[in-house]
Amino acid sequence: MSDKPNAIILGGVNTCARALAAYLVPLEGEPLVSNLRIVDKYSVIPATTYIGLEFPKILAKDNVEYKQANLTVAATVTAVFDPPEGQAPYTFVFDLSGDVAYDRPEQVQVNHTLDVARLIGEEAARRKVKAYIRLQHPWYEFSEKGAQDEKADIKPVRAIGVWWHESLRTLGAIAGLNLVILRVGLVYGPYIEYGVIPNVLTVAAVYGYMNKPMKSLWSPGKNSMNTVHSDDVAAGLWAAAQWIAGLGRSEADKVAGEDIPFLNEKSKVAEVTGMRPANEKIVAPLFNLADDNHTTLHTAGETMTGIFGTTFEYHSFVTSSMIRFRLEDVVEDINEAHVNTWAEMITKANPPIPNTQLSAYMDTFTLSKHVVALSNAKFKRVVGYELQHPKFTPELLRDIVNKWKEEGSWPTLDA
Repeated sequence: MSDKPNAIILGGVNTCARALAAYLVPLEGEPLVSNLRIVDKYSVIPATTYIGLEFPKILAKDNVEYKQANLTVAATVTAVFDPPEGQAPYTFVFDLSGDVAYDRPEQVQVNHTLDVARLIGEEAARRKVKAYIRLQHPWYEFSEKGAQDEKADIKPVRAIGVWWHESLRTLGAIAGLNLVILRVGLVYGPYIEYGVIPNVLTVAAVYGYMNKPMKSLWSPGKNSMNTVHSDDVAAGLWAAAQWIAGLGRSEADKVAGEDIPFLNEKSKVAEVTGMRPANEKIVAPLFNLADDNHTTLHTAGETMTGIFGTTFEYHSFVTSSMIRFRLEDVVEDINEAHVNTWAEMITKANPPIPNTQLSAYMDTFTLSKHVVALSNAKFKRVVGYELQHPKFTPELLRDIVNKWKEEGSWPTLDA
């Protein structure tokens, strides 16, 4: 019998589950777990979402299993926790579930984010798992005053932020759940195509191709946009699991517990199943995870445009103000050059790119101001985590682009 745990990843195939799977069961070298099960709504054969070049090779390993399942159904959640006959139970649970689309209606977020987290958390508690790690994306309005710790007073962004945050309160209130919340910065890395950074990286390539500067609507200011590499998200999730498995929830709360405040409408409590009362005090271990780069709008823009031979600049105050005031009206005009040029690039590529998951279209959410400012000091101090990629560098971005070129989803253009 192996002394390594059996692990299950629920959700996140379209975000960080693939990177986590590659970390737990690498293509080369010793796996960190005995057996790994990955569960999500997507099909992987054939793929109904982007899964990258490496993930199918991991799924082919003997100790990795993929299940396509609807995690909004309680009976399904119960069933996916049942291990194959003769295998020990899953003791490490990585909850990467939740809808990451910015424009989903509130009820969709309730059903696909809050309800799913609650069902998974309740089942994990019944199974008495040793570690339950919840990945939390930075759907919050951070202060522009610099890196903020886990006690910072921050407000959720839109419905997505409200219900992702509400899921933390719901999970935190489940008795006996060995929960750790890992709140990450803006994620980037190989085969990561969701979120702000891959979108802006694609647009930066377009401006490099056009030999024009990429211009921002927002003045530089401090405007933190703290980043984290997907390798560190994966390793951080594992480190958090090992940490709480050795402590248990009660001790973990004493060491790293934070108040998870009520940041919703009080009227919703009576309407939404499983939602905790507004006046209930909920404490759970919470850690921020970002790199040491202290990435800002300006440094991110410079780094991304630099690898494509162009520059990052700013529109004038008057132009920026006019565009931001009418953003909904002018978003299509802004995107016309991006989208058409990207289409030209993938058509002229050698070889041509018939299909790509990458888009140069920037919606109003992406074009809006984003401030993500996270101090990673607590995670490094308490868990002892050491970053694999402390800096947001041109070399790491080139590695991402080269892997996309290798799989045929990024254009290789003749000089």
